Amino acid sequence: MKPLTTDALNQLFLDARTLFAWKPEGISDELIHQLYALTKQGPTSTNSHPTRFFFVKSAAAKERLKPALNPGNVEKTMTAPLTVVIAVDEQFHEQMPTLLPHRPELKDSLGAMPDDKRQFLLTQNSGLEAGYFIMAARSLGLDAGPMGGFDRAKVDATVLEGTGWKSVLLINLGYGDRSTLRPRLPRLDFDVACRIA
Repeated sequence: MKPLTTDALNQLFLDARTLFAWKPEGISDELIHQLYALTKQGPTSTNSHPTRFFFVKSAAAKERLKPALNPGNVEKTMTAPLTVVIAVDEQFHEQMPTLLPHRPELKDSLGAMPDDKRQFLLTQNSGLEAGYFIMAARSLGLDAGPMGGFDRAKVDATVLEGTGWKSVLLINLGYGDRSTLRPRLPRLDFDVACRIA
């Protein structure tokens, strides 16, 4: 593999921002499929991929989501072309025969996993997959606005009703309006955040 070009690095990291305002341009279902096709290629523990993605696109679905949003997240979510509920499937182990066909016994062993270990696996991998999702969105020219300010129980009971999935994070997607962005906030220097042994 070769290093990415400076333009690619700028798009993925250096020029990318968390967006709060959106242009009216929509996101096609085809682009949503491309986004998932990239996201699912990222690694997870034992290839378990316990994360699920619920794409809230229609006006009716947005209205079901609205009451669960913290007040500061309502306008930016309702005006975003697409909001994605990043969720976990607590029955993820049922998919193991498909995801790891040479280890079919993992379906039962992961299904019997103690609750604390199961929650750790779900938390760890949903965080990984949410990161892949944001980078995949940026690679396709989209802007992302992840947020945790919402009532998970309400989202699970309304938006995710009937799926058995549990919400973790919301990510607004679209083509961002950068005219209202403030300067990028500071990041920690290497010597503060890192060690080499």
